[in-house]
Amino acid sequence: MAPPYPMDFLGFTALVITGFTACAEFGSYAFVHPVIRALPPEHHVRVEQGLLKTFGRVMPVLMTLCVVLTLSYAIHLSGVAGAARLVRWASAASFVLALGFTIVFNVPINVSTGRWTAGNPPANWKQIR
Repeated sequence: MAPPYPMDFLGFTALVITGFTACAEFGSYAFVHPVIRALPPEHHVRVEQGLLKTFGRVMPVLMTLCVVLTLSYAIHLSGVAGAARLVRWASAASFVLALGFTIVFNVPINVSTGRWTAGNPPANWKQIR
């Protein structure tokens, strides 16, 4: 018996893009940054700046796509009742909040970090990062 609402292209795309983006963010947080924290200050700052260049090219696009896709999917299936409706809207709200917090808090820190001299970062650089 076929499911009543098979996954469509929008649902599949939303799942893949949001899954990839969340995995990239989690991998950076859980596996990359703990290693970087153990580096000497100059190397730590250089790696952070390199990550900002790499992630800075991709993540703004992916995070914005996550918002657009999850909102589109929630709207697309808004007529389908049940717990899944709440989950779709909660997912969209989560990505909206994540993007908002990133723009308000992380982007200014990242812009500042990108301007530092790796050999002579500000005295409070660890607190800023």
